[in-house]
Amino acid sequence: MGGTAVGPRQPNRLGRLAAWCARRRRLVVVSWVAGLVVVTALSTAFPGVFLDKFGGGSTESARAQRLLSARFPAQSGDNAQVVFETTAPVTSPSVQAAISRDLDALRGLPHVAAVRSPFDSPGQIAPSGTIAYATVEFDQITATLPKAPIQTVVDKATTGAGPGITVVLGGSPIAKIQKFAFGASEGVGILAAVVILLLAFGSVIAMGLPILTALLAIAISFGVLDFISHGVTVPTFGAELAAMIGIGVGIDYALFVVTRYRQGLDDGMSPEDAIVASLSTSGRAVLFAGCTVVISLLGMFLLGVAFIVGLALGAIGAVVLVMAAALTLLPALLGFAGHAIDRFHLPRLLAKAEGADQRESVWWRWSRVVQRRPIVAGGASLAVLVVLALPLFGMHLAFTDAGNDKPSTMTRQAYDALARGFGPGSNGPLVIAVSSSTAGPLPSTVPDALRTGLQSTSGVAFAAPPQYNAAHDTAVVVVIPTTSPQDLRTQSLVHRLRSTVVPSVTAGTSAKALVGGETAAAVDSSHDLSHRLPYVIAGVVILSFLLLMAVFRSIAVPLKAAVMNLLSVGAAYGVIVAVFQWGWLGGLFGIGKTAPIDPWVPLMLFTILFGLSMDYEVFLLSRIREEWLRTGENATAVADGLASTARVITAAAAIMVCVFGSFVLGDQRVLKLFGLGLASAVFVDATLVRMVLVPATMELLGSANWWLPKWIDRAVPAFSIEPEPA
Repeated sequence: MGGTAVGPRQPNRLGRLAAWCARRRRLVVVSWVAGLVVVTALSTAFPGVFLDKFGGGSTESARAQRLLSARFPAQSGDNAQVVFETTAPVTSPSVQAAISRDLDALRGLPHVAAVRSPFDSPGQIAPSGTIAYATVEFDQITATLPKAPIQTVVDKATTGAGPGITVVLGGSPIAKIQKFAFGASEGVGILAAVVILLLAFGSVIAMGLPILTALLAIAISFGVLDFISHGVTVPTFGAELAAMIGIGVGIDYALFVVTRYRQGLDDGMSPEDAIVASLSTSGRAVLFAGCTVVISLLGMFLLGVAFIVGLALGAIGAVVLVMAAALTLLPALLGFAGHAIDRFHLPRLLAKAEGADQRESVWWRWSRVVQRRPIVAGGASLAVLVVLALPLFGMHLAFTDAGNDKPSTMTRQAYDALARGFGPGSNGPLVIAVSSSTAGPLPSTVPDALRTGLQSTSGVAFAAPPQYNAAHDTAVVVVIPTTSPQDLRTQSLVHRLRSTVVPSVTAGTSAKALVGGETAAAVDSSHDLSHRLPYVIAGVVILSFLLLMAVFRSIAVPLKAAVMNLLSVGAAYGVIVAVFQWGWLGGLFGIGKTAPIDPWVPLMLFTILFGLSMDYEVFLLSRIREEWLRTGENATAVADGLASTARVITAAAAIMVCVFGSFVLGDQRVLKLFGLGLASAVFVDATLVRMVLVPATMELLGSANWWLPKWIDRAVPAFSIEPEPA
């Protein structure tokens, strides 16, 4: 780039905003702090309502639930299992009396519709004679059930049994009240970011500004997420997911601005001029990158699934706030720092901004090595990406069950006890709702025939006798599969019951039967989400392609970016399948049991990763294009652009990898999966893609990188990230 900083002829809008924020820095900082106080106070007064409600819509399981709510309220809520494991036989008089007393204490509790004792219901005492379970039927589904009555049931059940009886509870209502540590993983990630920023800058103040900016914005986003949860369905882990994304991109956005600011100071600018220059250049890239992430997340709205929309809105809120903080709060903080940004530095670690010596850097020499052998370098990196992505073709999409919880949790203990006594299918019963389509009672011959047919169906371990509502126009038949809820064979059983077994019984009668229950709802949701994945991918890729084409005025650049980002996402999919589904290195990541991939995870991962991948693409290509506009030499522009951004992209990627990877240390499997998927994708993207594939392909394409047909150039509106160089 030479010894002179590349800057705009005149400050653009972001530059003028930066100048205003720097001059009125006290007002800006006070406004952000006041916003945090107000939002926190409001969220304390009106706390969030987070619901793990993954079903709904017009699926058969949803119709079954609505039918039971209307005609059979006692069977419309979710169930919890009270599992008893005894040293003496369950049917011995003393043990039976103790269990009965324990269950009597649960009857009549708030929101408890019924309690089915193992001594009154067939099939609830294991063949071993030392394991039995009772069913607590709540009057609401888990998503709307308050936590307090669930906790009361747990407390009563676990304290009322006598000696020699172990009591644990399972089911989705119990999972709702399980507490997970929040903050430990984030703390590890932030600590790693502090270390990386110190190594990158060598300055305590330069390190602290990105951390402070990101944390303040994330703190506000938590309150915003509480507000969002009152209008849409947000799962209980929505805050952690928003924090994961917000901290990663927030620190990165501030890092790029601070780096450009220090470069301006190093080139002899005044602090205010350096602030204006940093926001006029890197600030524009931050704005575009943040908008790209938001657009990618908006792709989740194509699914039309309530909890997916809630997760997307939470992540969008976090990204928008950290982006706004980088564009307003950070210039104000830089105004306070001035030349003192490097005052408190570590000996021999103070890093100077890239300047006249960038062509002596290892990154410039690395780019030249890749550009001299573009086919070899590009082919090798492409081969690695393909190998990493291969496991995705064996991806099994299904909602995971409590068998994947930590062994110390009550839900896992109940799951294991039921599996030992009754088989794994007892943890995911199917509920078949049989109703009459005409006025009058339902003939008992249909439910009885259905139970008989189910008993002889492959994959069914047990079918309970039908239970009727008061009007006798609706019956419920509970079916216990032989396999666990997340097993592929259970999915096949649900489809077989609907397509063959149930129609063969109800054909020619006035009865209709719907296969529902939590397990069937998970199967329906998995099928629905997996079929929508291609549409989401296509929508996000097309929108991103059009945006990049408008910005870089090129066909090749956005096409190449889309393909490379798809490769990065594919590699991330391959890693999570290999670790979580196949168990490779599972012990290293604390994965105690292999399981399928939750069907909504690939959708969320794709939109988030595609947006984050675009971040690095934008930051790198904006500098390459800046050099190309200045020199008109493609090869030189690629090497200089890579050299001027490689160090900061490497630091930014390292921060994201550490922040995302720290969530692997947490308790919740879904956050472990997200953390590993995001961390592996960012690592691959910032190394193999940005440092090898990008320079290799751009060298091969030459001037074709910047070719755009004139008719498209006239039709597509022009957007600029980096201003024309002076």
